[in-house]
Amino acid sequence: MIIPGEIFAPPPELNISGWADVYREIPPEAASEPGRWHTDRAPYQREMMNAINSPSTERVVMMTAAQIGKTEILLNVIGFFISQDPSPILVIHPTLQMGEAFSKDRLSTMLRDCTCLHGLVKDPRSRDSGNTLLHKTFPGGHITIAGANSPASLASRPVRILLCDEVDRYPVSAGQEGDPVALAMKRTQNFWNRKIILVSTPTLSGASRIETEYNQSTRGEWMLPCPVCGEYNALDWERVIYRDRREPVMSCVSCGQEAGESLWKSQSPKGIWRDERESVIRGFHMNALASPWVSWSDIVSQYQQAYTGGRERLKVWRNTVLGLPFVSVSDTVEVETAQERCEEYGCEIPDGVLILTAGVDTQDDRLEYEILGHGLNNETWGIFYGVIKGNPSSVSVWNELDEVLTREWNYADGGKIRVACACIDSGGHHTDDVYRYVRGKSKRGIFAVVGRGGLGRPSVGAVSHNNRLRVPLITLGVNTLKGEVYSRLQALPGDNGYCHFPADKRRGYGEGYFSGLLSESMVIRHRGGVSYAVWEKTDHRARNEPLDCRVYALGAFKILNPDMKRHTRNHGGSPQVKSVKKKPRPGILRRGIVM
Repeated sequence: MIIPGEIFAPPPELNISGWADVYREIPPEAASEPGRWHTDRAPYQREMMNAINSPSTERVVMMTAAQIGKTEILLNVIGFFISQDPSPILVIHPTLQMGEAFSKDRLSTMLRDCTCLHGLVKDPRSRDSGNTLLHKTFPGGHITIAGANSPASLASRPVRILLCDEVDRYPVSAGQEGDPVALAMKRTQNFWNRKIILVSTPTLSGASRIETEYNQSTRGEWMLPCPVCGEYNALDWERVIYRDRREPVMSCVSCGQEAGESLWKSQSPKGIWRDERESVIRGFHMNALASPWVSWSDIVSQYQQAYTGGRERLKVWRNTVLGLPFVSVSDTVEVETAQERCEEYGCEIPDGVLILTAGVDTQDDRLEYEILGHGLNNETWGIFYGVIKGNPSSVSVWNELDEVLTREWNYADGGKIRVACACIDSGGHHTDDVYRYVRGKSKRGIFAVVGRGGLGRPSVGAVSHNNRLRVPLITLGVNTLKGEVYSRLQALPGDNGYCHFPADKRRGYGEGYFSGLLSESMVIRHRGGVSYAVWEKTDHRARNEPLDCRVYALGAFKILNPDMKRHTRNHGGSPQVKSVKKKPRPGILRRGIVM
């Protein structure tokens, strides 16, 4: 029997997780488990989403590992407010390019597959749809997608819902306008019921935005009851025990009993968030141990690889798996200690070298360059450090560099090898001269590069042709590369990433070289209330060109992106590639490694 008026009753009031369970569809392009969304698949996500619905909560902070579904959480938030509580929304990514990718690959597929959103955001192909890649309108609101590196995209109309994704990868300042997070928050001031959500994997302790925000919050941790005694435990890596050929287990802080992954995760429906302190900011920390999409065995394997791979890989593991900032140790390496690595090669190219790269630094009166050899397990050999004197506006300077980059280097058994890839600094006063030299040489692996600072930047970033000569210009994340250089310099013989240097001073590796290579260190600075890490010279008398050349040579190797385990070299021959699994980075190098 239908009660009169019942058919006109409003739909039941939903929170974000409830909306997702009813309406959300995961597209096949976005996940390994497409289909209807089920919050019970990862119960820790429920409170992370529903905290945003709380009238008493204005700001929510999520400091998380990768692989815990944080992007899907943000999409659920967007879908909820489009469908249930229409509001102006601003979504900020580290760069406009990342925002565009999010819009095309993630947002558009959600709008396509969630039936409750059909017709709310119009088809972009229709006239006057109000739907563009970075701005979409719907009844009662709109969504704008911005880049933290673009002041213009942040200085938009007022918004009620602010979603800041990967805030640790934001620049310290959006142009000259100041902190991009602070700029975005100003857009929310007109709304008494505003919501500010900050999400990120952390980076370096003391320079991590998300760490700072999380420390000011309730500092929530996900807890599961012990499968043996029932006492609640946080999933701490320090209590994970792994033995050869056995599944990892975790001990209970209360009873001390050990249980495997399946037993602990079977307790997930009973999991709770426990806050460490009171705060008006709701904070969540989540590591990958609770994730249904990654196993503890995989986490252990990743840790073992990171541990043997050097400090930079360990940092990435801690950030992306534990969701914790990396506590930096001293980057200091003494010049005398580095010089002790010098050894007699007995030949131009040691047998372990399989690839040569070059890094070139451009100065007003010279070019400085390093030829660097690469072998298995990230082992490197300094081959030659040289200086080409003369104004880079002179053609003769570039002709001399071309002779260096086309030269054949000899192994002891008669085999030969050439530079496979070179990165040339295009900054400074001779940008056009660099562009003219590299034009038409991309097939030889010779590229103009520009260095960009900032934590979290990839070693090799975007490729641009937006310059007067339309040559490929590759962005290198110099903070990341410098960190890797210094990490390798601390490796011991036999360790992954060990660096060799020649004892023959005629190759250019004297005290001046090592002073320049070790002329900088990472320090924490503060600007406008924002902490950030920057590399600064520790000895202002030392020239830092050797460090820059090493960074560019290492960047060139990462551009090549070879599968080193498939490189071979027969006696008396040159290194060859039997089969290349890894493709060169898209848009940069479309050729095999030909020696």
